[in-house]
Amino acid sequence: MGCFGSSLNLMTGPTKKIRKPKPWEFPRPVTWSQLVQMRDEFWDSAPHHGGKKEIWDAIHAAAETDIELAQTILDSAGVIVHKPDMTVCYDETGTKYKIPRYVLSEPTNLIQLS
Repeated sequence: MGCFGSSLNLMTGPTKKIRKPKPWEFPRPVTWSQLVQMRDEFWDSAPHHGGKKEIWDAIHAAAETDIELAQTILDSAGVIVHKPDMTVCYDETGTKYKIPRYVLSEPTNLIQLS
């Protein structure tokens, strides 16, 4: 019998189910366009941080969709979610993928422009 919110992967042991990130604040207030630019820069450079391009692509796709579909994408790509907010993931070879919070959700101090 497993814990709530986890499933058993016979190859790697228990895997965490993803969840919506908790509210957080960016070190400085940012506008939506600044946030989009930072996200674009991260995804453009992500494969250069190491790991496999197809895993980065799966994480990117999961980050931009709803929780249920994101879980399916990650499971089918063999991504092991270490932190349920997706900020730390691993592939099946043990390579670590660190994802900044600003890529996964909006900060509480996002500047709203009219």
